[in-house]
Amino acid sequence: MSENKEHILTPEKWVQSYSDYLFNYTITRVNNNDLAKDLVQETFFAGLKSMKNFQGKASERTWLISILKRKIIDHYRKINSNKGKAEVRMNFYKDGDHEGEWIEERVPNTWSSDADKDLENDELKRTLEQCIGNLPEKYRMVFEMKTIKGFESEEICKELDITPSNLWVIIHRARTQLRNCMDDNWFNN
Repeated sequence: MSENKEHILTPEKWVQSYSDYLFNYTITRVNNNDLAKDLVQETFFAGLKSMKNFQGKASERTWLISILKRKIIDHYRKINSNKGKAEVRMNFYKDGDHEGEWIEERVPNTWSSDADKDLENDELKRTLEQCIGNLPEKYRMVFEMKTIKGFESEEICKELDITPSNLWVIIHRARTQLRNCMDDNWFNN
C-alpha cells in the first residue's frame, strides 16, 4: 500500500534546511570551499527559477540535489572543454622575473615520469587503506558508508541506530584521525 504524497516547495526555508547538506554533498565532489558555496547558491537560484517545473513527486531535498548534480556536472564539463580551459588560469611563479599566470592548458608538464606517478599513487593508496583500517570499527564503518560508498546520512543512521548529530561527530573524528595518520605516514615521511 503506497501513499502518493504530494511534496511542496518552501524556498524560504531552503537555506536553513538544506544548505549544510548540499554543501557537504558538493565539497566531497569539488574539494573547494568557495566553489562548493557558489554551486549551492546557483542550485538555490536555479530552483527558484524552475519552481513551476516541480511536480511534487520527489521530496524538496531530492529535487534540489538533482539540480545540484547537474550544476556539478556542468562545472566539470566547462573546465574540461577547450573554452573552459582557456578561462582557467593557474599561478606559476609568484616572484622575480617569472611572475605571472598561465592558461591551464599551456602550463608546462612536470618532468617526472608516469611510472613515478603510478608508484606514488599505489603507495598513497596503500597508506590510505592502512589508515582507514586503523580507525575504530564504528568510525571506519561510518566513514566508508558515507564517504566511499556514498550512503545517505539517513540510511547510515537507520542502519547503525545512531542520531544525525552522532553521525557527524563520528565522521569528524574519523576524518581527524585519518588526517593525523596520513600526516604521520605519508606527508611527513
